[in-house]
Amino acid sequence: MTSAQDEKNTGLAKVEDVAAPGFSPEQHQPVREDLEIDDSEEASMLPSPVVAQTPRQKPKLTAAIIIPIWIVLSSSVIIYNNYLYNTLHFRYPVFVVTWHLTFAAIGTRILQRTTPLLDGVKDVSMSKDMFLKSILPIGFLFSGSLILSNTAYLYLSVSYIQMLKAFNAVAVLLVSWTFRISEPNRKLALIVLMISSGVAVASGGELKFNMFGFIVQAASVGFEAARLVMIEILLHGLKMDPLVSLHYYAPVCAFLNLAALPFTEGLAPFFELARIGPFILITNAAVAFLLNVAAVFLVGAASGLVLTLTGVFKDILLITGSTLIFGSTVTAIQVFGYSVALGGLVMFKLTGNKK
Repeated sequence: MTSAQDEKNTGLAKVEDVAAPGFSPEQHQPVREDLEIDDSEEASMLPSPVVAQTPRQKPKLTAAIIIPIWIVLSSSVIIYNNYLYNTLHFRYPVFVVTWHLTFAAIGTRILQRTTPLLDGVKDVSMSKDMFLKSILPIGFLFSGSLILSNTAYLYLSVSYIQMLKAFNAVAVLLVSWTFRISEPNRKLALIVLMISSGVAVASGGELKFNMFGFIVQAASVGFEAARLVMIEILLHGLKMDPLVSLHYYAPVCAFLNLAALPFTEGLAPFFELARIGPFILITNAAVAFLLNVAAVFLVGAASGLVLTLTGVFKDILLITGSTLIFGSTVTAIQVFGYSVALGGLVMFKLTGNKK
């Protein structure tokens, strides 16, 4: 499927195989300046010739530079959120996600006016019909995925959640088979079995297993898989890089979350803001936003397989780091199960599938 090359996002903590649109300067015809005007007074009344503006080019970074930056930012978002929830005991994921998306909605519009990073917005013909029938339902799924994935950190360890994320590819396959976007075959069935078995073994080895947290994370995976498949169905392969996608989805998701906030967390998070302080809130949202900026450079510098391997390496670092920072325990059974799941995930990418 090609849609995974359109979305990575975000969000947050999830940049998969995204295809970056190419940007090349347009060639303009030179303006003729050899017009002969005998009357100097008439010449002074003529407007000055307009020189064609060359489109702004996006800055580029090599893979050797952007991959480490993306790994650091992606890991920092997860560790920072976990620190906010479980160390500072600010256990309000709906509020945090709403704040992140509000920050992103403002940030993308500032970047649109000051940088070439969102020039891709001009290539998207956004109509009212497209917004209501495509952006809004996809934004609803995106919002649900973000809230559920953040809520899971209240009940599960960072290391275990990263292991469960290996199941994302299986979920996308199952949803795409359900909607008949792709057809199952023996090789894919074997890969599904391999990844599922690995995740199941890793779950069996989790010492602090929490059923509610597991269900929440599984629901998050389901929402994310449905979102990616709906992008393929509703947007018909429309190319949007991570920042352009965030430009459209962030305001929608922020509004949906804000509407849900009174019924989920109420005013409780607002009473805690003074204790947390503006520095934590702003830096937390800024790191999440910078991750989306880094994703734009990442998708333009690396192939789909390299992105997958980068994500795998990042997850391994996160699992290792969480044991050191938060004292998470990873058992030998989990290492074995997760290794099997990763092997299936790499095989899946090597088959040429985009999801």
